[in-house]
Amino acid sequence: MYEFSRGPLVWIAFIVLIGGTIYRVAKIYRDSKKERVVHPYMSLSHGMRSIAHWLVPFGARNMRMRPVFTVMSFLFHICLLLTPIFLLGHVMLFEQSWGISWWTLPDGLANVMTILVVVAVTVFALRRLAHPVVRFVTKTSDWVLLVIVAAPFVTGLLAYYQVFDYRTVMILHMWSGALWLMVIPFTRIVHMIFFPLTRAYMGSEFGHVRSARDW
Repeated sequence: MYEFSRGPLVWIAFIVLIGGTIYRVAKIYRDSKKERVVHPYMSLSHGMRSIAHWLVPFGARNMRMRPVFTVMSFLFHICLLLTPIFLLGHVMLFEQSWGISWWTLPDGLANVMTILVVVAVTVFALRRLAHPVVRFVTKTSDWVLLVIVAAPFVTGLLAYYQVFDYRTVMILHMWSGALWLMVIPFTRIVHMIFFPLTRAYMGSEFGHVRSARDW
């Protein structure tokens, strides 16, 4: 099970991730061509301006209205993306399997970033319980996604601190990580990939068509 988890399972996860993403992009492009207002209204300048404002902390009015949530959200997304890519253990696996490597995060910093992800997910879960509007629109799938996102980081921490049986925890860590990769194209997590597209369209519609700002 361990060898399958660190070998074929990784390939399966990336094949599903890449294949699913290509399918979703192709479907969005095909569907957008059916709408006469999408492609003609797209504006490179307004789209890029919108993306820039939403990538910069407090660049949008909605962010400035919720400063604590904004800081937590930016820390969460930064740590969520960078920690798995630049974690020493992950880079070593790539080097052993494919002979490629890259810069890695200091061990202590990676540990802090992992903890930040877990804390942020906990805050987001509590917010869904405490905030009436958010609680009203929360579905079971939202809770499932929170668990899927948090699981690789929780199991990673358990493995790092050698809590419970190390081999079992590592298998759970690899399976939860693979599941996280595979659900990306088919769930709301796909916004991490489609963010530039959606923001470019919103910026074009507001700026190019309505002569207004979407931030």
